[in-house]
Amino acid sequence: MLRHLNLVAVNIDGVLLNDSFSPVMRRLVESRGGTYSARFERELLSQPQLVAAQRAADQLGGTADELLRDYFAQREAYLREHPVRVLDGAAELVATLRSLNVRTVCYGGLERAHFDRHLGHFADYFDAPGYVCTNDFRPGIHEITELFGLRADQVLFIDDVARVAEAARDLGVAFIGHPADSEHDFQRQMMAEAGARHIVGSLREIDETLLRTVDGEAAAGSVWR
Repeated sequence: MLRHLNLVAVNIDGVLLNDSFSPVMRRLVESRGGTYSARFERELLSQPQLVAAQRAADQLGGTADELLRDYFAQREAYLREHPVRVLDGAAELVATLRSLNVRTVCYGGLERAHFDRHLGHFADYFDAPGYVCTNDFRPGIHEITELFGLRADQVLFIDDVARVAEAARDLGVAFIGHPADSEHDFQRQMMAEAGARHIVGSLREIDETLLRTVDGEAAAGSVWR
């Protein structure tokens, strides 16, 4: 068992499943003549869909509804080439969390059907409600913590987006970053700039040793630099 942490919240796309969002955002931006930059990526990731679409429309033209329809159409085309898949190490991670007897929940911006379809075979590893859709309140750290009736220092979030790291830092919530492994990705640098202490390149790095380290930091109030 962990000594202090009571809940681990694990993001779905980019942590347990491959990232099928930021590559499509890059395609969408560039197909409309825009430049995909770190600033643009930060404006779009881990935002409610309509907020992200409006910010893209502000830069690229068109309306938020048009951008959102175009985005999901391009995502469908992208998924035909790059199907959604469970990432290497995901099974080991959720099994490790269960072995530590810590409550575990999955979260993300799509509806629950996305979780059921791609991670339904892992459902027994998660505690009720199993999955939380955060589209209406992204990044969702405060809301998920409140849903489980916990203090900020009792929760660990594992995510691939620096905006979530920044929100975790501001709330005093433990965080492990799992940024995409891409030459065009900006999230690792932004996580480091936010002060994240633990940024991994593989889910297998989030083992019992690291989880117990973060648990100790949470108990000592030193999860952020």
